[in-house]
Amino acid sequence: MADYNYGGSEEENAELRKLETELADDPDNFETWEKLVRGAEALEGGINRNSNPQAITTVRNVYDRFLAKFPLLFGYWKKYADLEFSITGTEAADMVYERGVASISSSVDLWTNYCSFKAETSHDPDIIRELFERGASSVGLDFLAHPFWDKYIEFEERVEAPEKIFAILGRVIHIPMHQYARYFERYRQLAQTRPLPELAPAETLSQFRAELEAAAGQIPPGAKAEAEIERDLRLRVDAYHLEIFSKTQTETTKRWTYESEIKRPYFHVTELDEGQLTNWKKYLDFEEAEGSYSRIQFLYERCLVTCAHYDEFWQRYARWMSAQPGKEEEVRNIYQRASCFYVPIANPATRLQYAYFEEMSGRVDVAKDIHDAILATLPNHVETIISLANMCRRHGGLEAAIEVYKNQLDSPQCDLATKAALVAEWARLLWKIKGSAEDARQVFQKNQQYYLDSRPFWNSYLMFELDQPTSAATESVQYERIKQVVDDIRSKSALSPDVVRDLVQIYMVYLLERGTKDAAKEYMTLDREVHGPASVAHTKTGGAVQAPQNGSQAAPVAPVAPVVDPTVAAAAAAAAPQTSPYPYYQQTPVNGGYPSQPVPYR
Repeated sequence: MADYNYGGSEEENAELRKLETELADDPDNFETWEKLVRGAEALEGGINRNSNPQAITTVRNVYDRFLAKFPLLFGYWKKYADLEFSITGTEAADMVYERGVASISSSVDLWTNYCSFKAETSHDPDIIRELFERGASSVGLDFLAHPFWDKYIEFEERVEAPEKIFAILGRVIHIPMHQYARYFERYRQLAQTRPLPELAPAETLSQFRAELEAAAGQIPPGAKAEAEIERDLRLRVDAYHLEIFSKTQTETTKRWTYESEIKRPYFHVTELDEGQLTNWKKYLDFEEAEGSYSRIQFLYERCLVTCAHYDEFWQRYARWMSAQPGKEEEVRNIYQRASCFYVPIANPATRLQYAYFEEMSGRVDVAKDIHDAILATLPNHVETIISLANMCRRHGGLEAAIEVYKNQLDSPQCDLATKAALVAEWARLLWKIKGSAEDARQVFQKNQQYYLDSRPFWNSYLMFELDQPTSAATESVQYERIKQVVDDIRSKSALSPDVVRDLVQIYMVYLLERGTKDAAKEYMTLDREVHGPASVAHTKTGGAVQAPQNGSQAAPVAPVAPVVDPTVAAAAAAAAPQTSPYPYYQQTPVNGGYPSQPVPYR
């Protein structure tokens, strides 16, 4: 990077190198990205068709990377298209606009700009009209879509197509939007000069004509001129239009309750306040109750521009769509957009839902790939490892699930806390699925030496023994097992006194609920030793045990299969390639990934 020539002066190149270095250290810094875009645009006093090729390549590269990471910034798509138009011409700008509307199809501003550009640069009205119709299907229902509709009407006025203007207005008067009244006034005015067949559906006109003829049944034939009949019919049609206006007015008023609370209808990297999130939830509830599929879908698309980084809305959208018949591909598209572009990979819940969806659809290999992609970035995410193991069990049996846990326990990328949690899950599988409490107990006993300072491990071990079913004949045997775990916690573990106290308290409750007649004596002794003042307290027993260091622990012991030497396993794992073979499902700093600390096991 130090020797790379961006195509500008030495000073400009140095500034861009500085910004690139900052982004390498902090790829999510939006302000630095903006500075980089401005710096690239300003090369050689401003990029244009006469700029040197290297400077043009630089600005394109910056825009491509920036918009790959932040694809919902409609204003930058417009700027990029304008730049390409000034450098290369119409076709290049068209391509940028197409990429833009594919990335943010619900943007009224972007569609309006694109259609305006096409109207100014194309001489084929049919091509322009086709683009306007695409825009209408994408943003026509927006509450603030009036700039788009105004531009569409303006185009038809320019080509002198009054019948098409009237047809557009006939569509718009049914849409609840901010400026609905203005469109209705113009529609009503134009209706006075339009032929009757254009004013209402044919069946509606036939009904009105039949009603007028029935009302005039007593009048002799020919007494009423055709002009009078048409005048009466137009009056009925006008009343029909007023009913449409009244309905649209009512629907607009209902939505204004929610629209007026939307403070930020566009995407930004800063978080939304709780009030804004609540308003979107209520608005979605309202539209879903209204029951119009097209309006519900469009509102979700609008919401997910503003709330793109909030996985709860993506999951809600997918759940709603999955309830609609025949929408499997639409659901898949929602999950893919959320997983590949918008929801930070540090929040893998949506990706796991995507994996379950693909598993449900019979694409188990894809579901496994999604899990692997998460673990390539978050190797210590316990929930994902457990989910992968459970999926492998569902399709490959118990041994397949255990193999997942063994592989993770042998992995040098997993830290001690993660491995402790996985040992507990391994034991739970043997107990709950295989039905062998003894095999599960062996896993705990043979691995406790490696997790002496792990609260999750000891808590799971204790709860495992407490949860074993007993009878009057076996309670005493189980009591000894439980007591042995507590003794190990107090004498062998490297847990803090506070953690030991919490775990012993669980045992004390067990004594009162399931203990024998001598339980009270043991209870009071423990109460004194773990809860008493410092002069009498004795939380830990035996010598102090040091927790093994991360680099010196041995590999966990399997109950049946022999365990590989940990140094050999670690060396082999380190030598093996760690790159995920499924980068499509993985977010990176370029396409929106948000690196974070692994989620701790709780």
